[in-house]
Amino acid sequence: MTELGQEPGAGPERVPGREPRVPWGIAEVTGPSMYPTLRHGDQLLVRYGAPVKAGDVAVLRHPLQQDLLIVKRLVEWRDGGWWVLGDNPGAEGDSRVFGTVPEELLLGRVRVRYRPLGGQRSARAVVSWLVSGVRPVLAGRSPAGRLSLSRRLRAR
Repeated sequence: MTELGQEPGAGPERVPGREPRVPWGIAEVTGPSMYPTLRHGDQLLVRYGAPVKAGDVAVLRHPLQQDLLIVKRLVEWRDGGWWVLGDNPGAEGDSRVFGTVPEELLLGRVRVRYRPLGGQRSARAVVSWLVSGVRPVLAGRSPAGRLSLSRRLRAR
């Protein structure tokens, strides 16, 4: 399961029908469930309270352990909530285990991922990091084509 560690003060205080107090936050990825889209140690720029759609990568409260934040891809809306999957087909800890995630546990949409810069601070290292280490996290199918897999599983 991909878990998130949050920067102090970065978590939202979500009240139904109201925007969170802190609309942007930073989270750190822990675990392999979103590989190759996200890697262990990646930092995420999260827009709390942003509108979401199927295919988006989102930060959610785990439905069985609500003090734990997780990052998953929103696959589709089903009765009672979002069906979410990790991009790594071999990792567990998504809707195949805990079912749908109610809307009120959805916190925000991941907008950008960036990898830590590392020890080098030369101009060349910084430019290389900007080119390869900072990427928008786009909506769409997971690299493993998991949206279609989910629909096949549901049809059984």
